[in-house]
Amino acid sequence: MKAYIFPGQGAQFTGMGLDLYQNSPLAQELFEQANDILGFSITDIMFEGSVEDLKQTKVTQPAIFLHSVILAKTLGDDFKPEMVAGHSLGEFSALVANGVLTFEDGLKLVSKRALAMQKACEAQESTMAAVLGLDDAVVEEVCANIDGVVVAANYNCPGQLVISGEIAAIDKACAALTEKGARRALKLPVGGAFHSPLMAPAREELAEAIKNTTFSEPTCPVYQNVVAKAVTNPDEIKENLIAQLTAPVRWTQCVQAMISDGGTEFVEVGPGKVLQGLMRKIDRNVTASGAGN
Repeated sequence: MKAYIFPGQGAQFTGMGLDLYQNSPLAQELFEQANDILGFSITDIMFEGSVEDLKQTKVTQPAIFLHSVILAKTLGDDFKPEMVAGHSLGEFSALVANGVLTFEDGLKLVSKRALAMQKACEAQESTMAAVLGLDDAVVEEVCANIDGVVVAANYNCPGQLVISGEIAAIDKACAALTEKGARRALKLPVGGAFHSPLMAPAREELAEAIKNTTFSEPTCPVYQNVVAKAVTNPDEIKENLIAQLTAPVRWTQCVQAMISDGGTEFVEVGPGKVLQGLMRKIDRNVTASGAGN
């Protein structure tokens, strides 16, 4: 079965989406529509902005979403997903790709999510750190024994887990994890503790917007980050999407569930090749490529 996977924050690059805009009238139309919906010219920042410009949360999340969704739409009849999944923010792209959300509603929710997360980051200084070379259970145990807020946030692939929380707690956890034999426990250049309890204010804000948005029946199952299994019920999809902001991204488990359910060919739709790299570390027996490659 063919699975389409959609990247999250961190996949952005300067000039992203310009080739789509120049080569597809449909892409051009959707990008212009996005500028109108957002109330600012995101295309100027995507096509000509600096790395710093693209790092603004209010820009990063919609930019990656637009690149992914518009690329999927330009594939036309070739785009026939039998299963979809997205890494964190990428779950919104996946839900547009399988017909649960419209382009406009998806973009509005992503913009709302980005602004709510930015606000939560500004309310309390916090961060994330990548931990390499330890079993998940060891990382979880260390986090559970640290004073303060620090939790497992992104299960990216075996031996690569991102933790999230208060700065002091992250520092203590990194020291303890290094002692436990981590190959690396390194703070990431991010603005806050995504997928941790510190995102609760953002979750509340986004919950209202999600509840007031129409979610349709999907054309194929979405493997959601929170539950790491196939979901097709629109009400369940909503609940999982709300929970996602404070819950871990179980990406390894999502991919394993897709493979177990018959996924053999994985196509990454969006900027960069991060997910293709993770696929090779999760299971070398399946093929992973980029859309349009």
